[in-house]
Amino acid sequence: MTPSFPQRWTATAMPDLGGLVALVTGANSGLGLESARALAARGATVVLACRSLHKAEQARRQLQADREDSGSSGAPAEAQIDVLQLDLADLASVARAAAELAARCERIDLLLNNAGVMAPPRTLTAQGFELQFGVNHLGHYALTRLLLPLLRASASPRVVQVTSGAQYFGQIDFDDLQGERRYDRWKAYGQSKLANVVFAQELQRREPQLLSAAAHPGLARTNLQPTSVAANGSRVERIAYSLMGPLFQSAAQGALPQLFALTAPQAEPGGHYGPSELGGIKGWPKALPMAPAALDRDLAARFWQVSEALCRQGLPSLELPV
Repeated sequence: MTPSFPQRWTATAMPDLGGLVALVTGANSGLGLESARALAARGATVVLACRSLHKAEQARRQLQADREDSGSSGAPAEAQIDVLQLDLADLASVARAAAELAARCERIDLLLNNAGVMAPPRTLTAQGFELQFGVNHLGHYALTRLLLPLLRASASPRVVQVTSGAQYFGQIDFDDLQGERRYDRWKAYGQSKLANVVFAQELQRREPQLLSAAAHPGLARTNLQPTSVAANGSRVERIAYSLMGPLFQSAAQGALPQLFALTAPQAEPGGHYGPSELGGIKGWPKALPMAPAALDRDLAARFWQVSEALCRQGLPSLELPV
């Protein structure tokens, strides 16, 4: 019987994670940093997977200092924080990171695919993919596939894709996935966020022994918005974000849905979680409907195969476990 859904779930409700290994992408700031902090506080060994190893080290020192200041928050002695260089915009870096993890770890219990970029001018990854598609989806797709042996070695593995409300206006454009014919940065963002939930659903079908879910933070105050504004130089967006200020919640609050999906006993296979108030903008975690396209099994199966083909095209030496 599924446990009843909590009304005001917070990180303090997370179970003891002592002995578990958690990998968080984009863990040096925002939602990733807050997720790593909460996981470490409950005893998990947390790997901070970041594009910049320097920023990852800074985050590790910050988290270690926070634990020391708070008396380790009761975390078990075996809890530790490690760093890993991972550039999701380069499939070669993804392959190296996965190989390094295989050498370091016997298993991975919790994988939080959190890193992302939002609405930049059209930019390409190292392998020539549109940046948002490449980082938000394809890099995480390849990482997850490469880590399947380590995830399968866990007694109860979980994989969570961090999406956003942009999934609801997203569309998987198989005829122009890379925005080569016409690039609209917000359309590309919506596609990449829909891709997250499509991937989560198909992964659950293909790997029923793990729990695959998706979560979105609502409007959370992170580096994502100012980075996007700076990249585009959009005065209108800067004003819009300023006017929307009262609607934003903290990064710690925004991280709760993904932490719920990653750790809570009530989280369900194929679940989708987000904030409970104002149509998913803010509030405590709850189960939310996902974009209808994510429930299309034929679309998801096709998208899985296309993603695999693109990974192999981008990096022919890449070997994705079946």
